[in-house]
Amino acid sequence: MSDESPAPALRILHLEDSATDHALVRRALQRGGVAFEITRVETTAALQAALAGGGFDVVLADYRLPGFTAVDAWETVCALHLDVPPFVLLSGAIGEPAAVDAIRRGISDYLLKDDMAKLPHVIARSIEVRQARRERERASRELAASERRLAELTEHLQSSIEQERAAIAREIHDDIGGALTAVKFDLAWISRHTQDEEMERHAQSAREMLRHAIGASQRIMMNLRPPILDQGLIAALQWLVENFERRTGIPVRLHAPPRRPALSPQTELVAYRTAQEALTNITKYAECSEVAIDLSDSGGVLTLEVADNGRGLPPDALDQPKAFGLRGLHERAKTVGGWLDVSVPPGGGTALVLSVPLAAPEAAP
Repeated sequence: MSDESPAPALRILHLEDSATDHALVRRALQRGGVAFEITRVETTAALQAALAGGGFDVVLADYRLPGFTAVDAWETVCALHLDVPPFVLLSGAIGEPAAVDAIRRGISDYLLKDDMAKLPHVIARSIEVRQARRERERASRELAASERRLAELTEHLQSSIEQERAAIAREIHDDIGGALTAVKFDLAWISRHTQDEEMERHAQSAREMLRHAIGASQRIMMNLRPPILDQGLIAALQWLVENFERRTGIPVRLHAPPRRPALSPQTELVAYRTAQEALTNITKYAECSEVAIDLSDSGGVLTLEVADNGRGLPPDALDQPKAFGLRGLHERAKTVGGWLDVSVPPGGGTALVLSVPLAAPEAAP
């Protein structure tokens, strides 16, 4: 005994004003071995009512009906946002232009009544195509939802990282900085009150080490969250450029608007981190002799470009398994509605461009 249950009967809605043609459809389905239940309607209103009830697997429609066409009926039910199953045209003589226009409007397929023997195949194909399209749409929705959740998680992580950086910078400034400053005063007091040359020599050595420690703590604090960013993006970029030139000896040309752009703190931070990461990558990989940074806020878009004349990026740089820096910049840009482009100019080198659309209040001077 077979455990397979019989296939459920197809529920077919037939838009047809001719009882004879309706009987031909029934006969073609029976000859094709199709298990079916068929309901005939003759008007657009009856078609709408039947579709509103739902439960149909396919609609078969004569092309020309009294006072309207099947395409007219299709557009009417689509305008009502009904869940329309696969819609197949049956016609005695539909021209190719009309058939192409119908398919372009979203109708599933068409069949000449002279080829009625092909009807079971056409119905099966239309249902399969509809199911495949729905699967793609479902997969697209799930992918979009997954990307949205990933973007929200990325934004949350970036925000958490920046908050932690700011907290660590404050602790370095308040605790470590305060302690190092107190030690500095104590060493100065020892130097003033000792007559022992060896003790003075040790105190001098300690002051030198302390100077390096204070400098290191300030550098770490500035890298974590530079207080100069509170003075605006341009001031922060100037400080970043000065430190880069002093550390690497590579000259940097910074071009920025004469006035401070009116930006949100989030946008300023994204632009600063983008420039910071770009300069870090240049230090590691570019082998260049000069760098140019251009900042503009014209046209309602903040644009930050960091370009060098080095050896450039390989074509698959963004696809490398450990290209987290550039990927992180892409995700940072998305958190403020922007995007990042990385290219190799014709003259060589690498150009990294951050673009962020500005809202009207931000773009105002």
